[in-house]
Amino acid sequence: MTFMPFILALVAAQVVSATPPPAKATAAQIAAAAPAAAWNAIAPEDLLVIDFADGQRSVIWLAPDFAPVHVANIRTIARSGWWGDATVYRVQDDYVTQWGDASEKKPPAAGITRRPPAEYEWAWGAHGQAVANPYRDAYAARTGFTPTGWAVAGDGRRQWLPHCYGMVGVARDLAPDTGTGGDLYAVIGHAPRHLDRNIALVGRVIDGMAALSALPRGTGGGLGLYEDPKMRVPIKRIAIMADMPAGERPVYQYLRPDAPAFALTLEARANRGLPFFTVPAGTADLCNLMVPVRKAPTG
Repeated sequence: MTFMPFILALVAAQVVSATPPPAKATAAQIAAAAPAAAWNAIAPEDLLVIDFADGQRSVIWLAPDFAPVHVANIRTIARSGWWGDATVYRVQDDYVTQWGDASEKKPPAAGITRRPPAEYEWAWGAHGQAVANPYRDAYAARTGFTPTGWAVAGDGRRQWLPHCYGMVGVARDLAPDTGTGGDLYAVIGHAPRHLDRNIALVGRVIDGMAALSALPRGTGGGLGLYEDPKMRVPIKRIAIMADMPAGERPVYQYLRPDAPAFALTLEARANRGLPFFTVPAGTADLCNLMVPVRKAPTG
């Protein structure tokens, strides 16, 4: 009988150890539970809407603070109707989807800046004091998140937008050409961070990414060009959301980087937990830490 308490304690310990630990909240769950005050609305003037002929839509959040001249061009081009015959004409696997004037012969839209400056990098802190990213980055000594919701890379002296999945850039010819904004691309593959500070990034796809990433891949020129013009994907309309009827404008919001919930999302992405993950990574690439964006709840 003297062994009975020991045996009961052992059985009890086995029962406790067999009970699975609680599942860790994901970054998406944390963001979804964040209070309304943790979210800021994105101005309709900063949203570029692409409606495809097949009914799909992509929405791009423009970054005028980082590329003011290029973004001004994009707004002018959209409002001029210059993109009325635009198509997606390049889809390179694990790289980019590109759209605009496939012929490369169309005169530029009236009223734009023909030779924008190289809007590739800025002084560190130029866009407000960034919330520091606690995790290391392979391409930049310092990274963080601006008050307006943009992930930035830098070295403490300069900062720039990173080429992450979904980021939108301006197609250009060889330097010193910087592109006008008439032809744009979205990153659809592994982040090509080697492009950082070499091309103007003007925004980020925040909705409808599949309309750009799930297209057939091209083969032309080793660049993913559609050699057969019939493969080009027609675009019905490209517009600034502020120009659309109020009833057709969904409200998009970003999670404020200074909100407590944002820090929790970073930790959750760097250390994903049970029940699936048994070994936390302890870090996360900057491109895995993009600021959460959502459509504002209705009702």
